[in-house]
Amino acid sequence: MATVLPPPNKRQRLENAENTRKQQDVASIPHDLGSFRIQFVDKTTGKPTGGLVSIPVADSTVKNLELLLNSLQGNDASERVPYRFTYQPDSVNQSSGPTVDIASDLHKSLLQPGLKTTEESISLQYTPQAVFRVRAVSRCSSSIPGHGEAILATQFSSASSSRMVSGSGDNTARIWDCDTGTPLHTLKGHTSWVLVVSWSPDDSMIATGSMDNTVRLWDPHSGTALGQPLKGHTKWVRSLAWEPYHLQSPGRPRLASASKDATVRIWDVVSKRIEIVLSGHKGSVSCVRWGGTGKIYTSSQDKTIKIWDSSTGSLLSTLTAHAHWVNHLALSTDFVLRTAYHDHTGQVPASDTQKLAKARLQFETSATIAGEIVERLVSASDDFTIYLWNPSSTLKPIARLLGHQKQVNHVTFSPNGQIVASAGFDNHVKLWNSSDGKFLFSLRAHVGPVYMTSFSADSRLLVSASKDTTLKVWDVATGKMKEDLIGHKDEVFAVDWAPDGGRVASGGKDKAVRIWRH
Repeated sequence: MATVLPPPNKRQRLENAENTRKQQDVASIPHDLGSFRIQFVDKTTGKPTGGLVSIPVADSTVKNLELLLNSLQGNDASERVPYRFTYQPDSVNQSSGPTVDIASDLHKSLLQPGLKTTEESISLQYTPQAVFRVRAVSRCSSSIPGHGEAILATQFSSASSSRMVSGSGDNTARIWDCDTGTPLHTLKGHTSWVLVVSWSPDDSMIATGSMDNTVRLWDPHSGTALGQPLKGHTKWVRSLAWEPYHLQSPGRPRLASASKDATVRIWDVVSKRIEIVLSGHKGSVSCVRWGGTGKIYTSSQDKTIKIWDSSTGSLLSTLTAHAHWVNHLALSTDFVLRTAYHDHTGQVPASDTQKLAKARLQFETSATIAGEIVERLVSASDDFTIYLWNPSSTLKPIARLLGHQKQVNHVTFSPNGQIVASAGFDNHVKLWNSSDGKFLFSLRAHVGPVYMTSFSADSRLLVSASKDTTLKVWDVATGKMKEDLIGHKDEVFAVDWAPDGGRVASGGKDKAVRIWRH
C-alpha cells in the first residue's frame, strides 16, 4: 500500500507561497536582454571601486549589486554592508542633472525609461546605508529598581547611550546613568501618571507629558524643573514632538504636545507660552510628529491624519483612509531628526552654526531620494491595517499594508528609511518594504500582544517588547530571531534602542528599568 503524504502545514504553505512570489519577481525581467557593464563609484569620494563588471540584465537587482560590490571590497558574508545605488545621467558634471534612484533593479530604473542601453557602460554611485555595525544585545547588564509603579515610557539621550529617561505611573520621571546602572535624578512635579517622555534633539532638555494635563520641562544634567508646568490642555497629554534642530530659531526651540482633548499645542519652551493651538480633530489626538520640512503630522481617534503648517498653524490637508482609530504615526526621517547633529563618532561640532549645518546636512542626506527631499509617513490603526503615505506628492495612500489579524499598536521606520516594522495585538511583528509597502516577513515568537518595537542604528536589527514579559531581537535581513531576552517579571510596555547602538532600555509592569548590552 502506497504511503499517502500528509497535507502541507501552515508554515510549508507560507514558504511555498513565498517561493512562488520570488519566482514571479525574478521572471518579470526577460532573460534575453544581454548584459550591463557597470563601474561602481563611491559617491562621497568620487573614486571608482574595481574595474568594469559585466552583469546580466536579468540579475541586475539591488540585492545582487550589493553582493557584487561587497565581494569586490572583500567583505565577508557576516560583514556585508547594505548600499543605496544611484545613477547620475550627466557623467561629466556629477552635481547636475536629476539623480535616478535604483529602487529594485537596473532594468526598471534605467533600461525601460530609455536612460541607458546594454551597449553603454554605466557609472553607478553607491552610498553605504550603515557605516558601522551594531551588535545584538544579549544580556541584561543592570536591572534598576526605583519607580513605585509601572514604567510607561523610556527614551535614551540623543547624544549617547550613557543616559536614559523613564516615565512611570508613580507620577515621576527618572534619569538613569546606564554606565553604572544607577539612578541620577528623580523628576518630581506631576500629579498623575507620566505617559510620555521626550529628549530634545540637542540633548539640553527633557519634556514629559502627563495625565495631569500638563507638560513639564527639565534640565537633564541637574534634574531640576525648568520653570512652571506648561498648562493649557484640558485632558491628558498623549504624545510629544520637538521641532527639528535645523528648523529651530536660535535659542528658541519649540515643542508640540498632543492631547486627549482633541487639540495639539505648540509651545515656546523659553517663554513657556502657547504659540499655536491646532484644533480640528474631533477625537483624542493619539500621536504627533514634527517633520523636517516644517510640517506637523497628527493622528486621531476620529480616524483621520491631519497635516499642519508649523509656522502658521494652518491646516494643509487631511488624510482619510482608516476605518477606525489611528493609533500611531512614524516618519521615514524620525531617526535623523531625533539625533540632529549627533552621530556614531560622538564628535559634536564646536559652534552653533556648525551644529545647524551638520543637522541640516544629515537630514537632507537621509531624506533625499532621486534628487528630491521625500518624507514618507506610515500610520497604524485599530482597523487592523497600516497605510503608507507620501503626503508631499499625493493625498492618497501609496499602499495599504494588510496582514495583521488584530489592532496595530505601533509602527516605526528603520533609520535608513527602507523598512517599516509594525507591532500588533495579534502577537506578531511584521516587516514591510517602505518604498512600495510590499510584505517582507512576519516575526513570530511572542505569545502575547506586542506593544512596541525599536530599530538598531544600523537598521540591521529590531527589538520588540511584549505582554509576554520578554524582549526579542530580530535579524531584519532574514526575519529570524537572534536573541530572546528574558528577565522582566511582567508585561513590557516600553523599549528603546540607543541612537549610538550600544544599549537597549526597557520598562514595564514590574517597575524595574532594565538595560541590555551585548
